[in-house]
Amino acid sequence: MARKIVSRKRKAAELEPEQCSQDQTLCKKKKLPLVKKSFVCYLAGQQIKLRNEQSYHQALRGYAAHRLPALLKEEEFQFGTLNKVFASQWLNHRQVVCGTKCNTLLVVDVMTGQITKIPMLKDQEQPSAIVDQQGCGIHAIELNPSRTLLATGGDNPNSIAVYRLPTLDPVCVGDDGHKDWIFSIAWVSDTMAVSGSRDGSMGLWEVTEEVLSQTDISMDPTQVPSYTHITHKALKDIPKEYTNPYNCKVRALAFNNNSKELGAVSLDGYFHLWKAEENLTKLLSTKLPHCRENVCLAYGQEWSVYAVGSQAHVSFLDPRQPQSYVKSVSSRERGSGIRSVSFYEHIITVGTGQGSLLFYDIRAQKFMERLSSITNYNSEKLKPKSGEEILKLTSGKGWLNHDETWRNYFSDIDHFPNAVYTHCYDSSGTKLFVAGGPLPSGLHGNYAGLWS
Repeated sequence: MARKIVSRKRKAAELEPEQCSQDQTLCKKKKLPLVKKSFVCYLAGQQIKLRNEQSYHQALRGYAAHRLPALLKEEEFQFGTLNKVFASQWLNHRQVVCGTKCNTLLVVDVMTGQITKIPMLKDQEQPSAIVDQQGCGIHAIELNPSRTLLATGGDNPNSIAVYRLPTLDPVCVGDDGHKDWIFSIAWVSDTMAVSGSRDGSMGLWEVTEEVLSQTDISMDPTQVPSYTHITHKALKDIPKEYTNPYNCKVRALAFNNNSKELGAVSLDGYFHLWKAEENLTKLLSTKLPHCRENVCLAYGQEWSVYAVGSQAHVSFLDPRQPQSYVKSVSSRERGSGIRSVSFYEHIITVGTGQGSLLFYDIRAQKFMERLSSITNYNSEKLKPKSGEEILKLTSGKGWLNHDETWRNYFSDIDHFPNAVYTHCYDSSGTKLFVAGGPLPSGLHGNYAGLWS
């Protein structure tokens, strides 16, 4: 009997109507396009979404940073008889830690105005000579990247003191390095900090796991917290061959985390760049265009530039570029000096010796101007009047001690502006803590306020 041969195509054609009649849903599914179920594709889609969200939030922060200065209002705090606030940092959304000329470390609650003083850490062996703390005080307060440690000056202003956060329990004191006051501190990693001193040296200090474990063991709730003493890992002098060696005082430090480079400004008018990792290695030194009273320094990570404050200018320096590329802008307050500078988004906030806060737009390359009026959010643009003055906020009255110095030399002057020695934004960028005191060194007073 002959076998009946049926082609596969014909057999499929005969079966297809029958199968479709039995299960139309199956036929419809066959016509749908294939769905990629790769985990790699899913992650790629999430990354694109995340990048879009990050760009949106960054644009939003930039817009807020540009509009905020014109809307800030001041709330002044009472700091009693403390003398001049030189340093400050936000600990959290409502607490700011401050250091004063009278060598007081304190925490202020910006919600209630309550002040809590923190005990100072002493050297292992107190120096034989009595330290003139009234003439120095605490010039630097810095938090490490993970915000678990705080570095500042010790009871001896030549020493560096480290506290644990958020408790502010003492950890250690570095008391064998500098022979003069510490002016600036910068963390170069989560466990290593660099201090800059008036003696022209820079010290590298490491808070090791061993040091932290020793303080953990010694922490007894029934006892006063104890702390250990550490020695410097490196101690380097800034170059002195260019100028008078007695004027080579390290005044300010700022760290570039991307390249692991540390910028330093000295009072002889030089900028020094160091590689700061396990050691300090000098890379370059360059003369600044404005050499008088270079006392503050900040680094803009997004813009890859250092901002240096001098007597009447803010200079922008990129170490990768020739010296001729250094750009400087006048503060328009000659003689009083730039006392503090910081980056937030594209706005550089400048605190002056005359108690002013100025805001420089690094994108527009000019100081922000005062708006003629504030309109609603539906308006297209807020345009400043032509020729109108730059936006300037002025610190409040503060407190001034009418002591013998004031009576002998300043009693005929009605009002002294409070120099803005320190300012810092909170994590949201909507609150600006500002502090300082009278500019003349002989006057005793203070100012502290929250601008929000």
